[in-house]
Amino acid sequence: MKVRTALLAATAAATLAGAVSIALAPAASAAAGCSVTYNNQNQWPGGFTANVTVTNLGDPISGWNLGFDFPAAGQSVQQGWSATWTQSGQHVNAASLDWNKNLATNGSTSIGFNGLWTGSNPVPASFTLNGITCTGGVTTSPSPSKSASASPSASPSKSASASPSASPSRSVSPSPSASTSPPPAGSAPALHVSGNKLLTSTGATYRLLGVNRSGGEFACIQGYAMWNGPMDQASIDAMRTWKIRTVRVPLNEECWLGTADVPAGGTSGAAYQTEVKNYVNLLVASGITPIVEMHWNYGQYTGPSAGCSDVKATCQKPMPDAQYAPSFWTGVANAFKGNNAVVFDLFNEPYPERGSGSSETAGWVCWRDGGTCPGITYQVAGFQTLVNSVRATGATNVIMLGGLAYSNDLTQWLAYKPTDSTGNLMAFAHIYNFNTCSNTSCYDSQLAPVAASVPLTLSEIGENDCSHGFVDTLMNWADGKGVGYLGWTWNNWDCSSGPSLISDYNGTPTAFGQGLKDHLAAVSN
Repeated sequence: MKVRTALLAATAAATLAGAVSIALAPAASAAAGCSVTYNNQNQWPGGFTANVTVTNLGDPISGWNLGFDFPAAGQSVQQGWSATWTQSGQHVNAASLDWNKNLATNGSTSIGFNGLWTGSNPVPASFTLNGITCTGGVTTSPSPSKSASASPSASPSKSASASPSASPSRSVSPSPSASTSPPPAGSAPALHVSGNKLLTSTGATYRLLGVNRSGGEFACIQGYAMWNGPMDQASIDAMRTWKIRTVRVPLNEECWLGTADVPAGGTSGAAYQTEVKNYVNLLVASGITPIVEMHWNYGQYTGPSAGCSDVKATCQKPMPDAQYAPSFWTGVANAFKGNNAVVFDLFNEPYPERGSGSSETAGWVCWRDGGTCPGITYQVAGFQTLVNSVRATGATNVIMLGGLAYSNDLTQWLAYKPTDSTGNLMAFAHIYNFNTCSNTSCYDSQLAPVAASVPLTLSEIGENDCSHGFVDTLMNWADGKGVGYLGWTWNNWDCSSGPSLISDYNGTPTAFGQGLKDHLAAVSN
């Protein structure tokens, strides 16, 4: 973002392609029965998201396996959550996890997955729970057995056949469960780049899905201590109720380094660094991937699109500066090296091509190589220099790089991509409804080629109408390409003047934030 209140966060309303409510019978017990609701959500050509809610209607059970067959050969599970998902041929199995294995009478749990389809994407016609075919209602056995291997019913109930919902909802609203709190997450995973994917240490594909948390870039340089709002465990717990698994943390170069430009009252130097480390470590321990990002930096620029005329780090500058930026990234890399759950975003929104109307090619050369750039009066640190600064510390963390035009232009990103000794570079873009690249045609022509080569995350998304129609389309496109996205911003600002996701730090969504919350409920772990 160019200024603290500029840009928004995003949401996704997803249509339900089909819904079916099916009665299931668990393992033999005195009273057995359950219901399953399966919703195809966010369907796009070749892909879809499905949410499945299982409600136990019989006696309490501990440990469950949900099974079903895809009706079409071209349907498959690609990435699941809240269960261990496996598929053999057209048969799919979802096994309970420790946190949701116990289902009391009338207790429910919600699970889901992202899938692929070719030809058609029909809803499964029947389900089993612990090997028992759907029978409907609750049955009582005269000889209760503790065994989970009771004989299945001869045939599923015909009344349980799939049928589309009569009035599909326009937003993704997960079915309620006994608890709105997410399960314990464990620590965020260490990440690395492989081809065009982010992978965990176990080889699982990982998308960066979540929000920005503004404050660390501006409060200190304006003399207002450190953050904007609470940065404690309770605020992180509120994020996790949205299924946020990535938080981008904008920082201020001069506050981290403790320069004399930080006014009295602003946190800086060692105190600032400690605050950042504490918050980042709290995110990691809570199972959330932190992206540490240099947002505002030193250097005077008064040319086209200037955010301010101040030499201090009080606004968005066109490029990192050679005076302080390498030292900033040496310090940040030393602080987090060895913890590859932390991702580095080297600079918020470059726009070197706008200096004195320089050409786009000159902008990309400046972007990569730095030095004396047309129209920029300070010496620039190019991204090759900053990548080298990080790697010289021994840090192997994943590094994110944006493009030109406030990170909205990735047209020559691959051609000017810096070299990296670890191979852990990925791309990011910022997409708002008022940007040049703000439609699916542009996404296909400019973003998709990058996403086919390296991991891509849309690290700021939003729109300036306090709504979510624009980002609905954007997130659906990103889902189909395996691209991550982060809404701007988890701050309780007035959505009409500075678009925000929340109205309070308990996580109450604004009208703008509700869409992102609903979308993450459908696609995030």
